[in-house]
Amino acid sequence: MKFSIERAVLLKAMAQAQSVVERRNTIPILANVLIEAEGSDVSFRATDLDIEVVDKAPAQVERAGATTVSATLLHEIVRKLPDGALINLTADSAAGRLAVEAGRSNFSLATLPREDFPVMASSEYASNFSADAPVLRRLFDKSKFAISTEETRYYLNGVYMHTAEADGGKVLRCVATDGHRLARIDADLPDGAADMPGVIVPRKTVGELRKLLEDDDMKIAVSVSETKVRFATPEITLTSKVIDGTFPDYTRVIPQGNTRKMEVDAADFAQAVDRVATVSSERSRAVKLQLDEDRVVLSVNAPDSGAAEEELAVAYGDERLEIGFNAKYLLEIASQVDRENAVFLFNSSGDPTLMREGNDMSAVYVVMPMRV
Repeated sequence: MKFSIERAVLLKAMAQAQSVVERRNTIPILANVLIEAEGSDVSFRATDLDIEVVDKAPAQVERAGATTVSATLLHEIVRKLPDGALINLTADSAAGRLAVEAGRSNFSLATLPREDFPVMASSEYASNFSADAPVLRRLFDKSKFAISTEETRYYLNGVYMHTAEADGGKVLRCVATDGHRLARIDADLPDGAADMPGVIVPRKTVGELRKLLEDDDMKIAVSVSETKVRFATPEITLTSKVIDGTFPDYTRVIPQGNTRKMEVDAADFAQAVDRVATVSSERSRAVKLQLDEDRVVLSVNAPDSGAAEEELAVAYGDERLEIGFNAKYLLEIASQVDRENAVFLFNSSGDPTLMREGNDMSAVYVVMPMRV
């Protein structure tokens, strides 16, 4: 195998590959990227046995072939080469080496045979549809903060992507929760997605998927089966196993009867929470909200370090209410708001609070209160 490729193109492909490979694995081949050169393209394939990413890049292929080499090592070498360099890669399968040459720099890297590289079995997908990158980006970006990190509740370690009934008909919905907060984001249902099985997309896959969604004009081909999900652009294909578990009935925890309404400038609110939380102890980080007519007082009382208080003007016309929240959760939810105003709907100091963006019901957040 022998080909030349531009540094920028190779760096992008290697960055994607090395973020998928597992750092601490017991199978040496899983630390490698499979490089296959044929025609005028080179494909770079990396896997951790749960996720597989294949990145196709244009190159000048002199001799077709394939080999595997350490993804992290090749990425580091390419990263340190000068901008605009043309990189020549030549594999010598007999010697088990890959020569990397750019200008006056020469490297010789150990390789492993391509036959040992595990390729994820292809599966039949029950549903195939395409969606605009900004639509998928919004669905996953606004929900992923609520993914649970608790390994014992593994079925919460991802984003539940499924179809659901909303007021205006069927929607494509993403939901994530860790039991303390919940995010439910809706988008118009793409053609062909109506019969899609509901799947839990793992946290790592959500992170890798984000890199495919940067281009606003890109259409993403989505394929879903009971066990796998695949997202593809013309250059990159990301295939992932889904979490084998049942996502809980999240509709039960979304409050319907919260009538006490507070409307506040989302940016001002987030900054005020951030400021008063500075003095709170890291462990609880509890912020108390005291709601009165058209004002809210945010306060923190941390016996070891001090106290803080800040008043904000809000639109609120209900009876007085005192309620406490984990500052981190409040901040994360407030930072999801794209519009100017955040609307909080309360019931009592012990009940879950609902938050949405203005009158937009396509993004709904729930946060559990804390005793303060």
